[in-house]
Amino acid sequence: MAAALTAHELIDRHRPTLDQALETIRTRAYWSPHPEHPKAYGAEHGSLDAAAGQAAFDALRGTRLDLGQPSTDDWVGGEVSPYGVELGVTYPHADLAVLLPAMRAGQRAWRDAGPELRAAVCLEVIKRISARSLEFAHAVMHTSGQAFMMAFQAGGPHAQDRGLEAVAYAYAEQVRTPGSAEWTKPQGKRDPLALTKEFTPVPRGIGLVIGCNTFPTWNGYPGLFASLATGNAVLVKPHPRAVLPLALTVQVARDVLAEAGFDANLVALAAERPGEGIAKTLATHPDVRIIDYTGSTAFGDWLEANARQAQVYTEKAGVNTVVVDSTDDYRGMLANLAFSLSLYSGQMCTTPQNLLIPRDGIRTDQGAKTYDEVTADLARAVDGLLGDDTRANALLGAIVNPDVKARLEAAAGLGEVALASREVTHPEFPDAVVRTPVIVKLDGAKPEDEAAYASECFGPVSFAVAVDSATHAVELLRRTVRDKGAMTVGAYTTDTEVADAVREACLEESAQLSLNLTGGVYVNQTAAFSDFHGSGGNPAANAALCDGAFVAGRFRVVEVRRPA
Repeated sequence: MAAALTAHELIDRHRPTLDQALETIRTRAYWSPHPEHPKAYGAEHGSLDAAAGQAAFDALRGTRLDLGQPSTDDWVGGEVSPYGVELGVTYPHADLAVLLPAMRAGQRAWRDAGPELRAAVCLEVIKRISARSLEFAHAVMHTSGQAFMMAFQAGGPHAQDRGLEAVAYAYAEQVRTPGSAEWTKPQGKRDPLALTKEFTPVPRGIGLVIGCNTFPTWNGYPGLFASLATGNAVLVKPHPRAVLPLALTVQVARDVLAEAGFDANLVALAAERPGEGIAKTLATHPDVRIIDYTGSTAFGDWLEANARQAQVYTEKAGVNTVVVDSTDDYRGMLANLAFSLSLYSGQMCTTPQNLLIPRDGIRTDQGAKTYDEVTADLARAVDGLLGDDTRANALLGAIVNPDVKARLEAAAGLGEVALASREVTHPEFPDAVVRTPVIVKLDGAKPEDEAAYASECFGPVSFAVAVDSATHAVELLRRTVRDKGAMTVGAYTTDTEVADAVREACLEESAQLSLNLTGGVYVNQTAAFSDFHGSGGNPAANAALCDGAFVAGRFRVVEVRRPA
């Protein structure tokens, strides 16, 4: 049995990290306590190295992951890797009538622990997950289809950064109000009125995290740790095809909570039988008071409309747009866009979809380029990037599910194909479905083309949309963000007036903008502690990762007054 963790020990261990995180969300500078290179891990660092991580993952396959939950009435599973590997892991299926009361039972002690100790416990959970990053990498890879290095980085260090960021914001919001105050009001010749006031952050109730298939940890950790750090119990409902990474997370959290003297049932897993669809049942349960969701617009809209008893945070779908007006680094622009379109087969909520290019062409450092030339050059840039199958597999990963593959195949019929998708064979996993992106040419002045580019086509599909001018591009950008939302907007221009117009459109429509990216930073990447993921101000998402609004609604401050 693991040794107990005292409050003093936990706070001493993690307060420096918390303080650095608090300082970094204030300055928005670069910082990460989680190394993003596998060579930084190993026994000498108190963590699993690459071989140990592979072995730990292999040992999980075909096993029953018993979390010690009090309400198990069945064992469920059935995940099959997008790389064609059956995981064979089974998970506890919960009797909710037993589990939810068990989760509520531990909340009083967790509430009374206070913001600092709760933050320290959360940071201990993140630290232990970090030590197993190379094990988690395989779990993320074989549930999401991400290539190994991306699964390691995005599913490990970057996800842990986002979790830590949420803890920092949660702590900052809770301590904004002092724990107590002496209040004295003068009454002239009479004795003053004097009260002692106590202020306690109290949780809303049980937080429900509805996991996604593509980024189970990166998208799951902010809500999980924001709710836990603000005193709430958290029930994790993973996507049926991506249970393992979040089940391992729940296992670590339960171990740490128990060692710290709290009820392990403050964090629990709700895995489901095939086709059971328990998300709606859980989302409208009166005990569930917070919901974090990443996924389709249809279900996100349903949650916002029907889960009326809960504070609902959604990240849904959007149509991400790049305005291509002019550039002083044509080669760098093409390379940056090619990488952005290719990474993880475009299966990111931040991947650009619509490239708005003036039909009369653009100005570049290599001279004027026509619309057809820009489109053809971008196609060649993608081909050059992915021409070697080894490199292609490392960037593309695997297609996560049949729906993405079907959209990719259908896209070729929407217009003139500037770049056809091709199959790539994976040397280790012959059953993996790996495809390069397709680029389709459309006309922004034709209503019949608008049906294609005005809706999200999730996956490795992008549209080179011919527009009349930069002004037309900005108008189309503004309308798309307003109607459909966007997680990211990009623009390339050497014209100050065009840059100002794009910026103004993004400010008015609440869209995050990247201007003239030509180096090693891409429009579909965001850095924890510095970049906001989403804005919460357009239809793509009603929350941002991470800001004060993301955590403040997860608790309320209750006051107790007494005569001094």
